[in-house]
Amino acid sequence: METEQAPRDVLRIAVTGSSGLVGRRLTPYLESRGHRVVRVVREKVTGTFCLKGPLDASHKRCLSPFPGLEGVDAVVHLAGENIFGRWTASKKERILQSRRQGTELISRTIARLDHRPHVLVSASAVGYYGDSGERPVDESDGPGKGFLAEVCQAWEEATRPAAEADIRTVRLRIGLVLSADGGALKMMLTPFRLGLGGRIGSGGQYMSWIHVDDLVRAIEQAILDDALTGPVNAVAPNPVTNRQFTKTLGGLLRRPTVFAVPSFAAKLAFGEMAEETLLSGQRVEPKKLQERGFQFEYPELEDALRREIG
Repeated sequence: METEQAPRDVLRIAVTGSSGLVGRRLTPYLESRGHRVVRVVREKVTGTFCLKGPLDASHKRCLSPFPGLEGVDAVVHLAGENIFGRWTASKKERILQSRRQGTELISRTIARLDHRPHVLVSASAVGYYGDSGERPVDESDGPGKGFLAEVCQAWEEATRPAAEADIRTVRLRIGLVLSADGGALKMMLTPFRLGLGGRIGSGGQYMSWIHVDDLVRAIEQAILDDALTGPVNAVAPNPVTNRQFTKTLGGLLRRPTVFAVPSFAAKLAFGEMAEETLLSGQRVEPKKLQERGFQFEYPELEDALRREIG
C-alpha cells in the first residue's frame, strides 16, 4: 500500500535553476522521493539551456536548436536573474529578458517534442499583484502596476507555447522564500544579529513569505496534481507586515530592532527596487493550494524562522 509520503509516480523531471536557492533544496528532495532529476543549466555566453551530462561540460546537450528534453515527464523552470540590487536600465533589461526569453525557449522547446512532458511548472512571483496594500489577493485577482508586475506578466505569458500544446502549465507565484542558505533572509541575518535590524519605512507593508521546504513540497504537488493549473500562489497562509516580521526575527535572535530604515534612506540606497520590493507589499492568499488540501509544515512565521536560524 502506498504511504501518504510516497509519490504517486516515479517521474523523470527536468529542472532549470537547480543551483539556485530553491533548486538546491528541490533536487535532493525530488530524488529522495524516488524521482529522477535532469539538471538543465544556462550557458552564460549564449543564454541557451543545456542538459548537464554526468561527466563534464563536453557532455552537455543544448536545447536550442536540439530538443534534449525528449521523454521527460515534467519540467520545473526556476531560472532567472536576481532582482536584488540597484535597478539600472541594463539590470532591468536582464531581469525582464532572463525570465521572458528563458521561459519562452523552454516552452517552445517542449511544445515541439514528439513525446511532450505532462506538465510545466514555471516560477513567477507575487510581484504580479503590485502593491496591494492591506487588501488580500488570490489567484483570481488581476495584475498590479509597476516594473515587477510587468515582468511577471511577461514571464507568465512566455509559458503560452506550452499551454497551447496541451501541456498542463502551472505558474507558481512565489513569495519571499525563507532560507538561511541565501536570499533575503540570509542578507538580513548579519545586521539583525548585530542589533542593527529594524522595520523598513512605515513597517505596515505586507510580506507574503514561504519556508523553502514548503515551497519544494508545493512544487511536487504542482507536478503530481492534475487539478492544479494556471496561476498558483506559493505562499504561507499567514502573511505578516514588515513590522511583525522585524519583531519576530529580532525576538528569536534576542536582539533589539530599533534601527528603523526611513523610506527616503531605502530609496536613496536602492532607488526603484526599494519602492517596489522593500516599501510596498502584497497580502497574498494560497487559495488554490489550500483548496487542493496542501498542508503547510510551517504556516506560522516564527516556526519557519526558528527552523532556519535554530
